[in-house]
Amino acid sequence: MVVYAQGALCRRVARGTVPADGRVRVRGLPRSLDPHSVRARVLSAPGVRVTEARAEAEAEVVDADAADEARREVDRLVDAYKAVEARRERQLKRIEEVAGLRPVPPGRKRDDPHRRTPVDAWLELADFVDERLAGLHATLRELEEELRRADHELDVAHDRLERAGTDTPRSGVASSYCAVLTLAGAGEAQGGSEVEVEIEYGVPGAVWVPAYRLAHRQGEDSGRLVLRASVAQRSGEDWTGVRIAFATADLRRRTDLPRLRSVRIGRSQPAPAPSRWREPPAGLTDLFSGYDTAGPAPRTEPTAGAMMVAGAVAGGPVAGGPAYDAPLPPPPAPSALPAPGAAYGAAPQGFADHARSAAPNRPRGRARPGAGPSVARAAAAPKAPAPPAAGAAPAAPPPPPVPGPPQPDDAELDYVALVLSGPDEPVDRRGRLFPGSGFDPVTAEYRRRAEKPAALPLPGHAVRPRESAGSFDHRYDAAAPADIPSDGTWHTVTVGEIPVGLRTEYVCVPAVEQTVYATLVLSNATDQALLAGPVEVSVDGEYQLTAALPTLAPGGVRRLGLGPAEAIGVTRRTHLTESTAGLRNNVTVLDHRVHVELANRLPVPVRVEVRERVPVTSEADVRIEERADWTAPEDTADPERHAPGTRIWRVDLPAGGTAALDGGHEIRIPAGKALTGGNRRS
Repeated sequence: MVVYAQGALCRRVARGTVPADGRVRVRGLPRSLDPHSVRARVLSAPGVRVTEARAEAEAEVVDADAADEARREVDRLVDAYKAVEARRERQLKRIEEVAGLRPVPPGRKRDDPHRRTPVDAWLELADFVDERLAGLHATLRELEEELRRADHELDVAHDRLERAGTDTPRSGVASSYCAVLTLAGAGEAQGGSEVEVEIEYGVPGAVWVPAYRLAHRQGEDSGRLVLRASVAQRSGEDWTGVRIAFATADLRRRTDLPRLRSVRIGRSQPAPAPSRWREPPAGLTDLFSGYDTAGPAPRTEPTAGAMMVAGAVAGGPVAGGPAYDAPLPPPPAPSALPAPGAAYGAAPQGFADHARSAAPNRPRGRARPGAGPSVARAAAAPKAPAPPAAGAAPAAPPPPPVPGPPQPDDAELDYVALVLSGPDEPVDRRGRLFPGSGFDPVTAEYRRRAEKPAALPLPGHAVRPRESAGSFDHRYDAAAPADIPSDGTWHTVTVGEIPVGLRTEYVCVPAVEQTVYATLVLSNATDQALLAGPVEVSVDGEYQLTAALPTLAPGGVRRLGLGPAEAIGVTRRTHLTESTAGLRNNVTVLDHRVHVELANRLPVPVRVEVRERVPVTSEADVRIEERADWTAPEDTADPERHAPGTRIWRVDLPAGGTAALDGGHEIRIPAGKALTGGNRRS
């Protein structure tokens, strides 16, 4: 299975004997699959190839006793669970009784002398209690293991009962797809031979989002980052023990290359490209004259079984959804049918014009029983338009048709989706090709249900893979098989472990808040991007928090915040001195002093990054002189990372150590540049 940003490609392997005619049927495919996505190839038979592969809908009677059997199995396992639980309770009571054994000396009367304590009896009783408790605890462990297995079997039985109750249609008939393959080989070698065939098909609606689990130990420069995937699918089949992969690509993206045409100036122009359209063949209406004069087809009452099978294949119940056992509504009246177009041409000679026709709809051109040809022709004639109501404005005449060849749209040029209209269609549609509806009602209902996982709310901090992957696509293969039930809910699958560089840094901005924050600096050393998603962080085996991991490109470095570090203290004090300078004391001097103290109360050495700021100016007369050993950040070009004027101290603190940092800056402002009402002091 390969789950894409939306949708999945599934592969199945079937083994069997090929009959003499080379036709093979692979049953049990989900009804939600796209029939046009079915592909097949032969794996283990050299010289044998697939010459045809198509999907056909099948109906089968559902075993009505499956739900009853599942219910009986649940009842049996409930009784077994209760019996094991009762045995465990009795065992616990025995342990409590044996553990409560204590030596009790006999009562002594007032005049009796003191007796010596029989130490041997005390020791024998203690040995008996220890030996008895060891045997009882061993039996208790066996009962707890048996109770755990019974609980697991009961959960599985409950799950099967729920599936049997929701997937069984009320009419007792379910439908599925069957892959019909035609195999051909060298001569007659394939007849009766054993082959292995791989079937590939696409299903809609399957979605996934990445998630991570990060384990780190303080003082180490590496960590364990486990990539996980939250998957949801409702394709109609459970993925049990499958090899699964996850991709960020879009299954529905267009793959055709746009065609760039030349632009020419002058009278001589290239011939226009053919429009792939042909005129309807002459005499197309006369092709159905014999069908019209034969009268209606004889009406037969279908049997109950035939109605059930027909309902399942054409418009019947959906497994796990609403049942289609209600009577079908009557067909719409001819006046309610949509206005037909002039469609493509008849099937024998190609595709006809699809240009829209303004002619009104005509009723079916078949004669009633006992009616002659004249009646049939009268029924086929269009009705006269009704006269306009009194006082109503006359209807505007229809616009004249635009001369020139027709301009079919993309849907009408999709030859695979065109449907040939039968003899029971209106006269101006029969024998011509029109865009079909796409899927039959049952398949459309299955696909609608399969699309529901795309609307599920995302887990916390989760991001769609297409949004975080950017302009590149990546694929992640799971290291072990996984189970994804078809219930439309999120399930977590472990994909694998990703090696990352990791170090802990502490950052503080004491000018804003006198708190030190712990951060993890992640570096991606792989050739694949780490997509954005939630990450569960644990430090020294203890869970810390769940944070949002941003997208990390190959070779990229990002900082992940862990929150305040209470074990590291920071204190900041400032001092401002204002004076004047210059020949006429026309320069105001603002001397800012900053004193920062750090204290490490952790048992390991740490590195703390202290961020300060100095003012920036665009005036050439205003001078700013720094008096500190801080440095400017390396990535000053990124205004979101560091604001202009940011300065950084990096201090290594030993375990239990302290440090003091002194810095400052001096601002010299000429009198002509002074602000009205005073200068900013903070």
